[in-house]
Amino acid sequence: MKIAFVFPGQGAQYVGMAQDYIDGDPIAKQTLLDFDAAQDTQLFKTMLEGPEEQLKQTSLTQPAILFHSICALRKFQEQYDIKPDFVAGHSLGEFSALVASGILRLEDAMHIVHKRGEYMVKAVGDIPFAMAAIIGLDAETVTAICQEISEQALVQAVNYNTPVQTVISGTAEGVRMASELAIAKGAKRAIPLVVGGPFHTPLVEKASGWLINEMDRFSFLPGTIPVVSNLDAQPSLDGAVAREKLGQQIISPVRWVESVRFMIASGVTHFIEFGPQKVLSGMIKNIDKEVQVNSIDRIVDLALLEEVLH
Repeated sequence: MKIAFVFPGQGAQYVGMAQDYIDGDPIAKQTLLDFDAAQDTQLFKTMLEGPEEQLKQTSLTQPAILFHSICALRKFQEQYDIKPDFVAGHSLGEFSALVASGILRLEDAMHIVHKRGEYMVKAVGDIPFAMAAIIGLDAETVTAICQEISEQALVQAVNYNTPVQTVISGTAEGVRMASELAIAKGAKRAIPLVVGGPFHTPLVEKASGWLINEMDRFSFLPGTIPVVSNLDAQPSLDGAVAREKLGQQIISPVRWVESVRFMIASGVTHFIEFGPQKVLSGMIKNIDKEVQVNSIDRIVDLALLEEVLH
């Protein structure tokens, strides 16, 4: 049985996240307190108590989800001596995958994604932007719609989540026009997303340069588990390659469907998602109903793996 560990991206957060991990682990709690002291934030308080609107701030959301994901992974590793064949994450989740592989330290990754969140919002400036999930059309059709609309207003297909769910991103006008055309062409829904910027488009290109400079301050080590990149759906153990890809990932589409299909084609039959909610688990089942998927959000979820892994 080949196994892949996967990690969610932005949008999976909730007030009270990681509470059970923090309560039982003084080191985990101290990691958050140290982060707050270094960044002059209130991530610890916001994760546990809210308010939700503050937790939705991109610069807090990203380290919160990363931290929760790695807490879940480490609790799992206390009980199971299992090394996966691949790790992968969705957008922000790719940083969690790099921590799981040993390419990045958790503390360094939390700092980087905090800055990543700040940069992604700052890069947009005053440009009206939007993102939306197009449900019920294949990716090729959505991509063609975006190309057509972009002759008038910038919009791109940026998250290829499932064969019939693609997220689009760009200017507010571009996303509105593309959403309307998608509905006219048979999409079931076009769901506006609450986001801090037009992520994964050239509109946040400045953030790419800032992030590259920030990442140069930190060590990206050789990995122990192949990380399948959002950028090209290919695996790598090379820390330098990972850093280079992350600089491009911020302005490039998330090729999640290709990434999952690559891992399945490589023999993976079981995916375990670590982190808040079960967003990726649903996506993976929509990509291939034959694979087994489990998700670890809270500590109690570990008990459900007993029959599967023993």
